[in-house]
Amino acid sequence: MTNSIEHKVSNPNLSVVIPCLNEEDTLASCLNKLQAVANNVNFSIEVIVADNGSNDDSVKIAKSFNARVIHVTRKGYGSALIGGIENANAPFVLMADADDSYDFLETPKFYNKISEGFDLVQGCRLPGGGGEIEKGAMPWSHRYIGNPMFTMLVRRWFGSPVHDVYCGMRVFKKSFYESLKLKCTGMEFATEMIIKAAQYGAKTGEVPITLHKDGRIQHPPHLRTIRDGWKTLCFFMLFAPARLFLIPGAFLIVLGLSVAYLGFSEANFNTISLGAHTLLGSSLFVITGYQAVLMYLLSLEISAKRGIKGRLKHNRLEKSFTTNSLKISLCFIAAGIFLWIKVFLLWHSGDFGTLDYKETMKFVIPGATLITLSLATMIFNFFAAWIKI
Repeated sequence: MTNSIEHKVSNPNLSVVIPCLNEEDTLASCLNKLQAVANNVNFSIEVIVADNGSNDDSVKIAKSFNARVIHVTRKGYGSALIGGIENANAPFVLMADADDSYDFLETPKFYNKISEGFDLVQGCRLPGGGGEIEKGAMPWSHRYIGNPMFTMLVRRWFGSPVHDVYCGMRVFKKSFYESLKLKCTGMEFATEMIIKAAQYGAKTGEVPITLHKDGRIQHPPHLRTIRDGWKTLCFFMLFAPARLFLIPGAFLIVLGLSVAYLGFSEANFNTISLGAHTLLGSSLFVITGYQAVLMYLLSLEISAKRGIKGRLKHNRLEKSFTTNSLKISLCFIAAGIFLWIKVFLLWHSGDFGTLDYKETMKFVIPGATLITLSLATMIFNFFAAWIKI
């Protein structure tokens, strides 16, 4: 058997895209396995190594196997994959890392599964989906905390059926991939694909695989646990604006109004007396919560423009508020000015002398809060109009 993969395949059935950044330790092993697969299956394979600026012998090794090398200058795991997938000629694309942790000998099971009519077939390394992890192949924090947590979120929040959201070995229809219009250039690329597939109602399958120990010696893993975990969490929250903005915002508004009522009515709880100071504190909750709700509404507009929402429709709250936001703003400022005028008249009736702050602050603070909400709504209106333009 020759050490060669014929990349100039006429009408290949499957394109294998391997992102590469200084993978000379393991790339040859991966390509050897693909060579073995190509020689023993009844479908044709083209192999694409998407090099992201390697300064070792990775490119030389890829060329020695006659693999197709695509040079991607924009840095990032997602950038490398995007560049490689764009150059794929087959209707199906399999992506997997070059660190030899994924066994390319399992390629046929992915091809057979995607051929059943799925849009996306995700590999699963976790026991929950029938997968297996060799000893030392995955840090305990990834295996028992990070991956299970993010997998649970993607299943509950977005309805994805996968059991291993972080698995980097998967196959998909290229036409389906193009419809997703993925934007992420970093490690979030893989999770963006899963979330958007769920939002678009894609037919998603899963195959169990074995995760092997990373074979790299000279270079450390590209994944950074804290950094990439935090970026993934932020990314999940951006895809779920109701959980990021709406629910906390609504909670703060209800909490603020409840506390404001107690302060306005000067409620007493044993030795605790509430009043103007309580009212002032509650106004901060109301203002912050209201701004969070406005951010939720703006995020829906931005998500729609960026193709993040998928098939989700604008909800009633968004339509109602967007239509009536100017009226709401005018009502807020009118009510706020009315309360301030009331205090001014009380001041006037006392010949502009000393005011009873205990009483007047009950109107000054709500008035200031309402005017602040009015201004926030006006800014929301301008920004929402800018997004549409």
